[in-house]
Amino acid sequence: MAQREQAGRWRSGAAGVAVLGLTLTACGGAKVGDEPAAAGGSSGECGTFNIAVNPWVGYEADAAVVGYVAEHELGCEVETKDLKAEIGWQGFETGEVDAILENWGHDDLKKKYIDEQKTAVNLGATGNKGIIGWYIPPWIAKKYPDITDWKNLNKYAAKFRTSESGDKGQLLDGDPSYQTNDEALVENLKLDFKVVYAGSETALIQSFREAEKNKKWMIGYFYEPQWFLSEVPLVHIKLPAYTAGCDKDPAKVACDYRPFDLDKIVSTRFAKSGSPAYDLVKNFTWTNADQNTVAKYIAVDKMTPEAAAKKWIDANPDKVKAWLG
Repeated sequence: MAQREQAGRWRSGAAGVAVLGLTLTACGGAKVGDEPAAAGGSSGECGTFNIAVNPWVGYEADAAVVGYVAEHELGCEVETKDLKAEIGWQGFETGEVDAILENWGHDDLKKKYIDEQKTAVNLGATGNKGIIGWYIPPWIAKKYPDITDWKNLNKYAAKFRTSESGDKGQLLDGDPSYQTNDEALVENLKLDFKVVYAGSETALIQSFREAEKNKKWMIGYFYEPQWFLSEVPLVHIKLPAYTAGCDKDPAKVACDYRPFDLDKIVSTRFAKSGSPAYDLVKNFTWTNADQNTVAKYIAVDKMTPEAAAKKWIDANPDKVKAWLG
């Protein structure tokens, strides 16, 4: 949810990426770096279907639903692998990753893996509309309405100070792997703030929840689609309007985040494999409301991803039928 990771799980086991020396989690004991299983089979046989899952619950909802349909309707052996965005793209060449189901921009990765290396293929939009930016709890916007204009942020900076931000206001970001523009924005807009990382999507949400409940001062990075906005209607801060190319140089960014039509990326070998899961991914589309529903089942109702997926699928048979062609 930065361009998440440029800007944004059925879990078990540990996965090691030998080339980068990073430790990651994976599903079903699968390890990135192991000898990959074939990405699908011929004559419509599915075989193993490897889905990369990036660290936010909206993506987890995508993977849960697509994975459930692939397993129960197409007979696939679904492997989900919790990976940061760029690591997932690296897995295309080896066959360790077949699909990324929610890509936020990543023009640099598209150029490298689609245009230059030709190890990946864009399968089009998910139907989800992505918005990233700075948000505040609604109580602040109601009491101090002028704060929603970035030009007035320094006027209130002292109120956002924390032990971690020192003599500057705190701007709270989420997972450190989300590649945001926030540090550049703070510097280039000459704002008296310091970016601090909550550490995860869950921690960021809890901070916003407590700030609204206890009338605490907080400003932070957030995004849509996100189920939490139905619980606490965070208010978006107006940064300088996005224009094409204004974020081209990361060090000079002084504009808001661009809106995203989220899309799906698969490996070239998977696209040529004959797997019926390829057509499923190609046909998969849903709305922000759909994703938020499944994400809330997982995050709030504490359902397993599989149970959450089944509940939504049972309620939306026509959409699933369309994906299956």
